[in-house]
Amino acid sequence: MFRSISSRLSVRRNKSAVAAAAVLLGASGAVMAVTAPASAAPNDARAVAKKMVPAGQFKCFSNIIERESGWDHTATNASSGAYGLVQALPASKMSSAGSDWKTNPATQIEWGLDYMNDRYGSPCEAWSFWQANHWY
Repeated sequence: MFRSISSRLSVRRNKSAVAAAAVLLGASGAVMAVTAPASAAPNDARAVAKKMVPAGQFKCFSNIIERESGWDHTATNASSGAYGLVQALPASKMSSAGSDWKTNPATQIEWGLDYMNDRYGSPCEAWSFWQANHWY
């Protein structure tokens, strides 16, 4: 279960400067490398997400991520242990998308998008659920 980042949560920032890369399938079918540093700024993670999330679903995906982690890929809920952009619980679930899940926003985005599609049908359906429940 995921819980929203709010004033009652403690967010820890990882200051590591380790870079991580993800391979994405581009719209043309060409494989391209997208690199997101471990200390990626929120705008960097958003740029990566825009390449991965279908255009019609991006705003919904972004709304959830903004509320869950503020686009901080190292956001940690001190009470539950939920982690990352999508606040996965347990955090290690994201390892199914890649071994660099702790440091690579692209890996977290891939896992989160799969989760939203599998559980809710789409990021916009996940956003509808989030609006009603303040978690997803």
